[in-house]
Amino acid sequence: MNNFKNFLLWKNDVPAAIVVFLIAVPLCLGIALASGAPLFSGLISGIVGGLVVGAMSNSHTSVSGPAAGLTAIVLVAIQQLGSFEVFLVAVVLAGVMQLILGIVRAGGIANYFPNSVIKGMLSAIGIIIILKQIPHAFGYDADAEGDFDFLQADGDNTFSAIWRGITEFIHPGATVVTIVSLAILILWERPAVRKRLSVIPGALVAVIVSVLLNLLFQRIGGSWVIRTEHLVQIPIPTNFSSFLGQFSFPDFSQIFQTKVLITAITICAVASIETLLSIEAVDKIDPQKRTSSTNQELKAQGIGNIISGLIGGLPITSVIVRSSANINAGAQTKMASIYHGILLLVSASLIPGLLNKIPLAALAAVLLVVGYKLTKISIFKQMWANGKYQWWPFVITVLSVVFTDLLTGILIGLGASVFAILRGNLKNAYFFHKEEYHEGDLIRIQLSQEVSFLNKGAIKLTLEHLPEKSHMEIDASDSAYIDLDVLEIIREFSQVNAPAKNIKLTLKGFRDAYRFNETDFVSIIHRDDSNNKKETEPTLAI
Repeated sequence: MNNFKNFLLWKNDVPAAIVVFLIAVPLCLGIALASGAPLFSGLISGIVGGLVVGAMSNSHTSVSGPAAGLTAIVLVAIQQLGSFEVFLVAVVLAGVMQLILGIVRAGGIANYFPNSVIKGMLSAIGIIIILKQIPHAFGYDADAEGDFDFLQADGDNTFSAIWRGITEFIHPGATVVTIVSLAILILWERPAVRKRLSVIPGALVAVIVSVLLNLLFQRIGGSWVIRTEHLVQIPIPTNFSSFLGQFSFPDFSQIFQTKVLITAITICAVASIETLLSIEAVDKIDPQKRTSSTNQELKAQGIGNIISGLIGGLPITSVIVRSSANINAGAQTKMASIYHGILLLVSASLIPGLLNKIPLAALAAVLLVVGYKLTKISIFKQMWANGKYQWWPFVITVLSVVFTDLLTGILIGLGASVFAILRGNLKNAYFFHKEEYHEGDLIRIQLSQEVSFLNKGAIKLTLEHLPEKSHMEIDASDSAYIDLDVLEIIREFSQVNAPAKNIKLTLKGFRDAYRFNETDFVSIIHRDDSNNKKETEPTLAI
């Protein structure tokens, strides 16, 4: 029985690993290129992310590697520190800091990421993938794979690159490869095909067909030939010695430089936030709804970054693009991530020339499908149905990530979510009632279970606008906590405003813990006349 179960896991994990591997190759190279680092450093971090982080993480579906969100930081850091070897010292130190964060259980901060922001991030990344891959789909490869920022290093932005690719640089061979690859991928999604050929990933079939198509174009000749600049470009070592020569080692003589320490802290902070966000997002889209230990993930990422820095790799994070592709390809366990690391290692060391025949247009088709699955219309409909306090932070996160970069967009989305929470709290501090009473109308404020300082302004405004000669009751019977700022507002009202307006005030349910007594309130009326009043529906809820 166990052997059968292991076979089923292998049957799902290996095809998923192949899909992730095919996506990881151009992304690792593209992120290294955009970061101003040696191309091989991107592959190193992908290998370490798969083998080391994959083995140590307890996440079943997360995949780690070089992150697009760190490209700008890496590019500037290498320039400021003067060499890639000094930069590697900062990567090692950042890993040590992440390991410490995991040990002190700082991963719990992930529990405070709002669901609307997480879903907004996923949808935004899906939109970005689609927008960024459209130029590659037509053969316009000026922007490196893995650059997810709206403003590109080549002077274009996301939309101008699409326009330029469509109007000026359409490559017929690449376009045909994209169309054929998309057709294969869509065909592979059909239940009948998936049932019979589930062991063979559609992405692998699309890549093989694209290579054969380009070989046909080369036989025919002319403008349809997809040339080297439009293919995967893994560095090819001439022998084992030259392969080892691609590894770099940190210059620890510069470890106490202030700039090195600042760079390490920056990498640690950004990489940790991206990892925690990715882990939260991956757990939400895991079909089996398994949860991951964020503290263990920080430890795994820390050790991964230490090793990556020691052998010449880029900083590592859990990355949502490869992780979501892993889930969509049917991965069941973390072995899929480990297998993808093995494939990266084998391909970089033994068969780089074979991989260099793969057109980028074919991989663009694979990513277009991944992007679509991340940003389906049904997600937008669901968030709309959840109400405005979920919808607006979600939309703001989507737009912010698309039009800036991942980290900036997330911070803006978090700000929008906090604003929505504050606004919701302000409106849910209390209920404002008007009741029939034997001496006239009674105005009653029913305080909620939690009344924080955030509710101070709304309560103060309500008390200030009460009519003169009215009867007023403030009921705290249901309140488990009332902030001292709010208590001071009530105390001041009872001593100053209520007597000045000839308002009769009764306090109900204020326990001794609130430090109130009769001498504090000069206008308190004690009464128990529940039989003489009839409560009506609330006229205002704030």
